[in-house]
This record gives sequence, C-alpha cells and structure tokens, in this order.
Amino acid sequence: MVHWVRQLGRQLKNDTFLRRLHQFEGTVSKVLSLGMIVVILAMVVDLAIVLFNSISSTSPGQFLGQPVVDIFGLFLSVLIALEILENITAYIRSHVVQVELVIATALTAVGRKIIILDLNKISGTTLIGLAIAIFSLALSYWIVRLSHR
Repeated sequence: MVHWVRQLGRQLKNDTFLRRLHQFEGTVSKVLSLGMIVVILAMVVDLAIVLFNSISSTSPGQFLGQPVVDIFGLFLSVLIALEILENITAYIRSHVVQVELVIATALTAVGRKIIILDLNKISGTTLIGLAIAIFSLALSYWIVRLSHR
C-alpha cells in the first residue's frame, strides 16, 4: 500500500512537470508566432518600398535586370517567412513538428538562393553544394510524401 502511494505521488509530480513543460512550449510557440508576424509585416513594408523605388527610379529598359531579381528575392523571402509562420502554427495546433512542411520551407529557401545567385561571383564548389542540398531536400521530401500515403 505504501509503495503504491509513493508511486502515485511520483506520477503526479511527473504529470505536473509535463503539464508545465507543455504550457511553456505553448507560450514560446505563441511568442515566436507573434514575432514572425512582426517580421513578415516589416518585410512586406520593405518589399513595397523597394518595389516603388525600383519602378520609379529606373528607366523602362533597366527594370528587367537586377532590380527584378532583387524583387523576386524579397517576394520569396516573404513566402519563406509565411511558411515558417505556418510551421509554428502547425506546431501550436498539434504539438508536432511537420517534417514535410519544414522540408518544403528549406526547398523554397534554397530555390530563393539559386534565383538571386550572381553566377559571376560564385565558385563551382558553392554551386555543387547547392545542387547537393537541392537533391537531398527533394529526396527527403519525396520519402516523407511516400511515407504519408
């Protein structure tokens, strides 16, 4: 009987600890999501400013060069931030990190890097590294998708 009471006491302590830990994780996740909202709003404002300045300060023939690449990079940065917010939201909802969403975010980030890449300033080893990263992420994404079916 005494053993059973001690075991019940330990279990209650563990349950209390786990409940508090769960609350802490939830609070941190909510703070992170609010921080991401602030970051996304700042990025959208920055994108609007850069877009307005690029359109108003360049002549029609010059806009299709580097300014467009910079704007695409900013657009993709906003999309990556939105995907990170979606990762945090999914974690708040189910308290599980969704690997497929994380890999998709990483693929978008590497894709953004390739789009804004200046091939004149990049080494061959960096290109090989990016190619390996894309291949690895794509393979990982495919494996995760197959496992969810």
